[in-house]
Amino acid sequence: MLSANDRKLLRRNCSHQVPGFVEPAPATLFRRMADWCEENGVEHDRYGEGDLIEHFEQKIAALLGKPAAIFLPSGTMAQLIAVRIWTERRQAGRFGLHVTSHLEHHEAQAYQALLRLQGVKVGQPFRPILAHDVTTLAEPMGCLIVELPMREIGGRLPDWEELQSLKAASQACGLPLHMDGARLWESRAFFGRSYAEIADGFDSVYVSLYKGVGGIAGAVLAGSDDFVAAAKLWRQRMGGRLVTQSPMLISAAMNFDTRLAMMDQLYARTLTFAESLNGIEGIRTLPGKPQVNMLHVFFDGSVDALNAQRDAIASTDGWWLFHAVRESGVPGWSLAEIYVGDGLLSLADGQVVQMFERLMTAVRRS
Repeated sequence: MLSANDRKLLRRNCSHQVPGFVEPAPATLFRRMADWCEENGVEHDRYGEGDLIEHFEQKIAALLGKPAAIFLPSGTMAQLIAVRIWTERRQAGRFGLHVTSHLEHHEAQAYQALLRLQGVKVGQPFRPILAHDVTTLAEPMGCLIVELPMREIGGRLPDWEELQSLKAASQACGLPLHMDGARLWESRAFFGRSYAEIADGFDSVYVSLYKGVGGIAGAVLAGSDDFVAAAKLWRQRMGGRLVTQSPMLISAAMNFDTRLAMMDQLYARTLTFAESLNGIEGIRTLPGKPQVNMLHVFFDGSVDALNAQRDAIASTDGWWLFHAVRESGVPGWSLAEIYVGDGLLSLADGQVVQMFERLMTAVRRS
């Protein structure tokens, strides 16, 4: 059994990578950032003020169709700030979220521990939140968090009509909508609409600058002028007003336009990838037809067997097929999340199918 460090080295040495974007080494990344800074005359921001950060905030706000936006060092902070503002304005100690929400599963219940708020589960576990879920709410809430797309159920999205109905139902009952748009950039290819159209009807929107975009870290929170003014105050209270945030900003800004321009191509590649995988015995994807350039892949085999055979293929053939594998909840089946980035674009379906067929043959024999 390989250690985590051995696996990281094994993955780095693979010449073919199926999941994600090919990541440059730190020295390579920093040289690119330095070159970009020289080409664009970049100066450090200071405590969130300066041309680079302010222009980038304005750019994101315009893309999302919102009056203003604020850069923050993490998505966790962005979400907590949004929840704090809406529950305070509505004088409500509760807010709505899906059972699979990032706030529930990956933030150690920070909304409860830090803000003393109660998260109320809305909707059903294996589908997006719908208008019906809003119209049947039994108690007042400060806001409702809607994730687009929903990572924990395979990158699922509502269809366009369902999304518009959800917006209308929330508006009719005066319930503010906050978008967890950590992977919003990946959603436009499915909807075939602009980011501003998708975000229209949401009172606030969080987007990530490292998921998909490839920044070192960071997030943007967008909304009305008064919402962003309040967010600036909470950024300071939560320790997010750093002396400079230029490393995070530069790494995101220099990649931003190129990465967004790739999303249609990545989504098209994801569709053919999923179709190929679903033709292999012992493999199924969720969704069967992906809605964004990420999906969950279910394997008929144990976690240990899949890890061992993936590592064997990486060692002998230089192919890295997927990252972490976990129990799927279905006895005998395991699950891996695969995000489709530029690593898969250069790989033909026939090559990919051959490697995954080898994987499953080896798993069955192990």
